[in-house]
Amino acid sequence: MPLTKKTINPNDTFLGFDFGHKKIGVAIAHIETAIANPLTTVTAVNQQPNWQQLQLLIEKWQPQGLVVGQSVQQDGSDNLVTPRIIKFCRQLHGRFNLPVYQVDETLTTFEAKQMLYNDLNVSAKKLWKVQDQLAAQRILLTWINEQQRPHEP
Repeated sequence: MPLTKKTINPNDTFLGFDFGHKKIGVAIAHIETAIANPLTTVTAVNQQPNWQQLQLLIEKWQPQGLVVGQSVQQDGSDNLVTPRIIKFCRQLHGRFNLPVYQVDETLTTFEAKQMLYNDLNVSAKKLWKVQDQLAAQRILLTWINEQQRPHEP
């Protein structure tokens, strides 16, 4: 559910985030092409988001909205990181005055690790650096697919 409502246009660009207290994966997507690309990993400072680095990304890419993966238990209930993700979403909206959307991120990091480690034989050291970017990419793709589905009345 977005913190603010906005009409989404085909030309809009969005940044997606896979939030973690040590690092945040970032990806970029364009609605028209429905293609999302891994962008970078932002390392936290004292377990807090690196707001300066996030601001530089937002200034550079000029997104029309932000998408954050929402972590929940398999039964749909909150888990330990859920309150921190909600706080991160509020802070993103407050700092950058952009719509913030949340989407279920279930298994995105796991899938990113599987693809990198098993399918591409990426080393564990390299995996740690890029897995969150790929999880953010999957979060954005999930959200874009949800936007393209017809909504029930």
